[in-house]
Amino acid sequence: MAQANLKSGVGSAEPIPRAPDTAVAGDGRVRCAWAASNAISREYHDLEWGLPVRGETALLERISLEAFQSGLSWITILRKRTAFREAFLHFDADAVASFTDSDVDRLMENRGIVRHRRKIDAVRTNARATIGLRAHGGLDALVWSFTPERTPLPHSHSDVPSSTAESLALSKELRRRGFTFVGPTTMFALMEAIGMVDTHLLGCYRRGASGLWTASGLPAYGTSTVT
Repeated sequence: MAQANLKSGVGSAEPIPRAPDTAVAGDGRVRCAWAASNAISREYHDLEWGLPVRGETALLERISLEAFQSGLSWITILRKRTAFREAFLHFDADAVASFTDSDVDRLMENRGIVRHRRKIDAVRTNARATIGLRAHGGLDALVWSFTPERTPLPHSHSDVPSSTAESLALSKELRRRGFTFVGPTTMFALMEAIGMVDTHLLGCYRRGASGLWTASGLPAYGTSTVT
């Protein structure tokens, strides 16, 4: 891990104390190390990852992108994000639900996205399941009902779980409702991305940016379900 220095008086320098698995970028800010390697990851980390995401369309997009990420690096998905939005009509559930098998075939020829037939078909399947949820409170209400009572307090990436009881329960419920490619690990990644948990490392300057969690890892509004 590269060491960065903070000037302390003229002609002297001292290491910036920081938690393991954080890094200091050119702007001097301490970030989760995964965000410091390139500008795309840094922008996503600083402006989007871990902030609350609400609404059917936004959540369908996130579920879809997390499914496509399975087995790949997240930077691959970020680089193709604009193409994904265009290909899937900005993840409008009604529009995607109407895709035919010919549309799936067409998307398999789209070099701008990840060309994986089962994942492409999963977006269509999940769009149809999303429509089905409207009569039962909707996708937003279902996903956020699985907000845990505490968020992790990670000093390093090894402190961040790959799945939790809540992500397993969310996975099971989504599958029961007809969704696919929503395993517990994928759902925990979703929970991290949309602010349901805060897994910015304790040394990261974005820790607590969602406003949903206290420094001790409890909900900021005194309830176990953040709304």
